Amino acid sequence: MRCWRRLAAAGALLAALCAALALAVAEHRRPDTTASSSSRRPLRFASGGGFKVALFADLHYGENAWTDWGPRQDAGSDRVMAAVLDAEKPDFVVYLGDLVTANNLGIPNASLYWDRAISPTRGRGIPWATVFGNHDDMPFEWPPEWFSPAGVPPLHCPPPSMSDSDCSFRGTPRLELMTSEVIRNGLSYSSNGPKDLWPAVSNNVLQVLSQKRDDPALLMYFLDSGGGSYPEVISSAQVQWFHSQSQFLNPNGRIPEIIFWHIPSTAYAKVAPKAKSEIRKPCVGSINREEVAPQEAEWGMMDALVKRASVKAIFVGHNHGLDWCCPHEKLWLCFARHTGYGGYGNWPRGARVIEISEQPFSIQSWIRMEDGTTHSDISLSS
Repeated sequence: MRCWRRLAAAGALLAALCAALALAVAEHRRPDTTASSSSRRPLRFASGGGFKVALFADLHYGENAWTDWGPRQDAGSDRVMAAVLDAEKPDFVVYLGDLVTANNLGIPNASLYWDRAISPTRGRGIPWATVFGNHDDMPFEWPPEWFSPAGVPPLHCPPPSMSDSDCSFRGTPRLELMTSEVIRNGLSYSSNGPKDLWPAVSNNVLQVLSQKRDDPALLMYFLDSGGGSYPEVISSAQVQWFHSQSQFLNPNGRIPEIIFWHIPSTAYAKVAPKAKSEIRKPCVGSINREEVAPQEAEWGMMDALVKRASVKAIFVGHNHGLDWCCPHEKLWLCFARHTGYGGYGNWPRGARVIEISEQPFSIQSWIRMEDGTTHSDISLSS
């Protein structure tokens, strides 16, 4: 799905890009005051038995960065995340892919915009994990307008001290983006591996411990669904990794499991309400304005998940015009809510929130909007 929507007048190019880069550079250079990666605290259910997660999907920072329009969208995304975080006060945040629109970034260091995307969460001392989307390391797309008589706009890149090159348009590889995040942020629970799953990078499993014991009461799996620099797919190797991890951590299936990745599987297309029609039960949601855009191929991940009764729900982003949850077999398939002002679509922005209760186990979810309202409440444990 392409994110080019509009280009502003050439006269605003210099001021807009300089403003965007100045803010991104300031964030990038901000010293990290969190704990080191070796001292991350275990995730744990709160004393009241709950664990709340906010999902930020499709932020698309850096889109059309050389125009007035682009930086305004980034400022809007800042506002949405701040509103959700301050209203919900989650225990954890999941960045559900497409943090940046790399195919719009002329600078080689997309981590400047990546760092801005995670800064609202980091600034509030909330831990997080990220998964990759199809735009995060997408190659730069040259705008056709740059080949008109007006020519290429006066792009101004970071100084040499911040980058090993100028506007090389080389993009920032997945591994480089994730390694930068993990090394520089003690509150990041993301992963830049395992190495044998390359080119997939953001594959990880996190344990949430019981409020009273040091035993896991919830497992959260994060998977790279591809796109950008390689096909939109979860590989057979990732399926085997999931089998290995789940059998080691949860051989009897007694611990509930939830799953996060960016691009929906073809199963989403099978259960989806007819595009642009009303969402009816058992599905719950508020926008259904497009067809599901699934992964290019399936290599067994959904088969593995539906066979495990411990898997309760899968959460994805990617489709900005969908925010519903629908049942599939014995689990739930859910879209997040388009959080960022970058990217296509002009629907009001918000975020999906998930609240898990340990005893008795339950998952409740709703959408929190930028204006503070909530809707689409649903129980994902029924």
